[in-house]
Amino acid sequence: MASKPHIIIFPFMSQGHTMPLLDLSKALSRQGLKVTIITTPSNSSSISSYISRYSNIHLKEIPFPQVQELPKGCENTSQLHSLDQLFLFFNATKQLQEPFEETLRDMSKLQDPPTCVISDSFLGWTNASCCNFGIPRLAFHGMGVFAMAVKKSLSIHQNHRWMKSDTESVDVKGVQLCFELTKSDLPNSLRQMDTFLSQFYVEAEKSDLGSWGVIVNSFSELEIDHVASLESLYGNDTRAWCVGPFFLYNQMEKASIGPNPYREWTNWLNQREHEKSVIYVSFGSQAYLSDNQLNELAYGLVLSGKDYICVVKSNNWNPPRDIKKGRGLFVKEWVDQKWVLAHKAIGGFLSHCGWNSVLESLSMEVPILAWPMQNEQHLNAKFLVEEMKVGLQLPTVTRDGNTVRREVISEAVKEMLGGENGKRVRDNAIKIGKLAKRAVQVGGSSYECLNELIDQLSHVSPVGNGNGIVHSMLATSE
Repeated sequence: MASKPHIIIFPFMSQGHTMPLLDLSKALSRQGLKVTIITTPSNSSSISSYISRYSNIHLKEIPFPQVQELPKGCENTSQLHSLDQLFLFFNATKQLQEPFEETLRDMSKLQDPPTCVISDSFLGWTNASCCNFGIPRLAFHGMGVFAMAVKKSLSIHQNHRWMKSDTESVDVKGVQLCFELTKSDLPNSLRQMDTFLSQFYVEAEKSDLGSWGVIVNSFSELEIDHVASLESLYGNDTRAWCVGPFFLYNQMEKASIGPNPYREWTNWLNQREHEKSVIYVSFGSQAYLSDNQLNELAYGLVLSGKDYICVVKSNNWNPPRDIKKGRGLFVKEWVDQKWVLAHKAIGGFLSHCGWNSVLESLSMEVPILAWPMQNEQHLNAKFLVEEMKVGLQLPTVTRDGNTVRREVISEAVKEMLGGENGKRVRDNAIKIGKLAKRAVQVGGSSYECLNELIDQLSHVSPVGNGNGIVHSMLATSE
């Protein structure tokens, strides 16, 4: 009889990478699986509060190395202040390999030893560790299939490396494109290959080649055309398991996405009389705009004549004095983004196109006004606008950091909330949102894929050896 799998989950120490895997942990726990999350001491408390109601989810702490050049007690990217510190942080995570392997060694002596490890792609060295212990490893990238496939291809082949112009078309080997992709659409890690950070990213991409599988926070109806490309780039019969959106499994437990405690922004939204009349503006936890750009954004929102709610991360910036309260609201506190996007008043999302935000927006049937800023966000924007047609591109956004003028922002917001193009992408977003919700329900594509993954893992047979455990994949009975 097949045994219940024991899943080890090892997130990278960054909010955007950790939260999706916590949602996945909950989904696995609801299926009766034991889940152990490996993390470091200072990250443990926030994770504990998020999973406290799930008795099948356990935490295992391993020490984070002390690095003199990093802020004291730093164990999460939210505590970093510069790109130089980010590189030092990445390098420090490599020192987690020894305590990670010690943890696997200890767990191999349990009655329910690890069945597999799901680890972040930035922790690429976990692939070699898992191979040494004979444990299947699934990589998690925190992005969609399309962006993963493009990054993987260019990291392997590097045929873009000698391109001089940002406007040149990129040949992405092994990936079918239905639109033109240029060098300006690529992440900086691929555009500037000689930096230490870029070298780390490429090393991580190559380290997870040959992983047993890739766990993807997406769903087939959104990205099925790129799944085979991604799997072929991994080789070794690696399969991409599209079992998302992860957070929607959690929403299924609730009759609605509330209740939400009173905040100024919830009260303000609830007072809006018209459906789909408000533009929501947020750029995630990592992107920051200059004061000058924030001023232009504020004036552009006012100039549009549309209602808006804008989340601002800067502690020093305040709206210009001549901007009066009325049609809009600037918010500096934490906002429950899923709650906001699900509100009937929201008609569009001016977003940086981080993948978590993309999934939340589309799942709530809200189209995206794309303002990509870093990482793979330009690839996401291109995919949403050109292929899926669920978003509009904010014009004049460039890679050189030039300020986007208020007039451009105003016209784009007006088009999103009241123009023909806005209506077209909203209709498409509504269709995709319904498919996303259906995907995680019983019989849906992601639900069935998750069950198939669990079934395969249930037939992984652990056999003890001197150092760890050796797993053999047993064929499931017909």
